[in-house]
Amino acid sequence: MTPAAMNEKIIETFKEENSKEGIRVFVAGGSRSGHDEIYAQEAYNLGKKIVKMDFKLDFGLSNSGIMGAVAKGVLDGWNKRQKKQEGEQEVPIQGITTSKYFALYQTDDELIKKMDIVVAKSLEERKRMLLRADFVVFTPGGVGTLDELAYDCVAMQDDMLPMKPFIIYNINGFFYHLLEYLKIMAYEGFAEPVPFIVVDDAEELEIAFRLLKYRYIKCTDGKEAYAHARQLVYELPYFIKMKNNYDMDADNIIMHMNRINEQGDDQDKQFLQNEIETAYLEKEIERMYDRLAYAGKDTGTVSEKLAKLKKRRKDMFK
Repeated sequence: MTPAAMNEKIIETFKEENSKEGIRVFVAGGSRSGHDEIYAQEAYNLGKKIVKMDFKLDFGLSNSGIMGAVAKGVLDGWNKRQKKQEGEQEVPIQGITTSKYFALYQTDDELIKKMDIVVAKSLEERKRMLLRADFVVFTPGGVGTLDELAYDCVAMQDDMLPMKPFIIYNINGFFYHLLEYLKIMAYEGFAEPVPFIVVDDAEELEIAFRLLKYRYIKCTDGKEAYAHARQLVYELPYFIKMKNNYDMDADNIIMHMNRINEQGDDQDKQFLQNEIETAYLEKEIERMYDRLAYAGKDTGTVSEKLAKLKKRRKDMFK
């Protein structure tokens, strides 16, 4: 099958699978906003990107913190769109919760009232309902977010959940330690590498969304789905680079790649492959420098804590 035919199959399959209710994105994140305002701001931008891409939001229901910011971004983006279109349209938010958690919210809350609320019988059922979405975005959060990420990875690993793309929205380098830990687990032979799509800001997020929209395919075979996810991870830096350097959007880049693969000679194809590989390596090197910077901050923090502990011990014997 030619690259163009494969791309057409991907697009048509995705449209067919989602024809009834559109592409759904499950966003997992904190019910708190964190100390730095950048977290809530970027979460709000995530919500607006979801609307821009014609996606729909599934989340664990919240009107506060990171999750509340995502929902507000979706609603603001939707309201802006509504003003340009005639007729009422269904708000693209589904909040999935349990009766115990739902009782914590004021039902007359303006944000809550505009959502489609689904009450699950248990936390386990809630997790499974959320994972009906087409792909998952993990944003900064607490142990609940960490639990969701671990649960989803195990569910996919044990074939309880079809393989689907996972995006790590690495706002402010928040997931640095977790990404390193996941790599160590795979390196030491305790788990298979998970093909997370890591994005660092809203612009990279939109490119990832566009790439998923055009290239994502639901697969019944886990190995095939895993291969698709890995390919997305590998190619994303090339799309980011082309967008930043030449202001090309995802569909034009796909057309450019298809044209070379179908009509180009061996030299053209090799050049394209080298460009993709170079972009991938450059992004990995950039991230390694970022991780070194975070590691340096960690070292400084550890040194400071060590000095305080030594001082406390010394003061005990005065």
